[in-house]
Amino acid sequence: MSVNKVDVAIIGGGVHGCSTAYHLARKGFKVALFERDFISSGASGRSAAGIRLQFGTEVNCLLAQYNIQVFKTLEQDLNYPLPLEYDPAGYLWIAYTEGQMAQMEKNVALQNSLGSPSRMLTAEGIREVAPYLNTEGMLGGSFCQEDGHINPHTLCFAYADSAAKLGAEIYKKTSVTGLIVKNGRAAGVHTTRGDWEADAVVCCAGPWSVEVGKWAGFDIPITPERHQVLITEPVERIKHPMTLCQDDGAYVKQCPNGTFYMGWDNPKDEHDAEYIVNWHFLHEVTRRIIPRMPILKDIRVVRQWSGPYDITPDHQAIVGKTPMEGLFIDCGWSGHGLQFGPSIGRIMAELVNNETPFIDVSVFRYSRFEENDLFFEPCCI
Repeated sequence: MSVNKVDVAIIGGGVHGCSTAYHLARKGFKVALFERDFISSGASGRSAAGIRLQFGTEVNCLLAQYNIQVFKTLEQDLNYPLPLEYDPAGYLWIAYTEGQMAQMEKNVALQNSLGSPSRMLTAEGIREVAPYLNTEGMLGGSFCQEDGHINPHTLCFAYADSAAKLGAEIYKKTSVTGLIVKNGRAAGVHTTRGDWEADAVVCCAGPWSVEVGKWAGFDIPITPERHQVLITEPVERIKHPMTLCQDDGAYVKQCPNGTFYMGWDNPKDEHDAEYIVNWHFLHEVTRRIIPRMPILKDIRVVRQWSGPYDITPDHQAIVGKTPMEGLFIDCGWSGHGLQFGPSIGRIMAELVNNETPFIDVSVFRYSRFEENDLFFEPCCI
């Protein structure tokens, strides 16, 4: 029986896996990507797909700046026939306490020092950028007009399609069932479609990366966390940025097609990656969102779905080499990973090619957990 051989095998067909496949294919690597369901069917496609420059650490700010610049022209650069719906409608973070305001001021100062045009707002300033919000109880917030959101599905499809045009093999409905290991090194993958030998394996499997770590003999410190989203019927577009409330994590955005997405950072979210929803979430989100945005009270909710976060102990990603030679991981983004697809896909390709990454991401190294060198993002949900 013939053996399938590639340079790099990628596990996971979300935006990070597809972007990595694209960037590796651009470098001339022979790539095979394996997705157990269909492209964007996991955490990426179930994301609220916010994009922002507003972070509180230098590395995330620098990565975010690169992402935004890529998103501005990505549809044309990839020549994809469907719209990516990149919408720079702005992103508004709302503070309810003096402590939250103080942290936002520090974050905005860092962002400005690196060239990002975010700014602080008073409650009156919030009403100017989001006139349909009820600002009662709001002290102020931070805002950046270049922030916004994107269509997570067409983003993944565009990267996968472009990778395929460059020669990458994209295998859907194909589960990876184990690693091929030779002399202690990752040398390929076992799949439900057969075996693929590879010089390197890249795991972009979100919360399911834990299983890959077990195959390799080490623990990946990720806890899955189920998050739900409500989607309304489409209505006329209004002036409204993506909005996140710091008191309870409630958020709302309006998509280009007129639908609203609404969610809430439920502290009792189930620690699993199941695609299960419940009526309790519907009640809690509407109870929290409607008083803040009364214009939504008569709009029908037409869909509800759930998707998993992959939470690490410091809520930061794990990017780069692993204890097993030849195995690279990109996971643990803890709910804000989709927007990092452009930068991290490029960096993973650089790491596999033994290049120095264009942005230093060593703070995301796997070994930081053993070194007790955790890396926290201030005021980040």
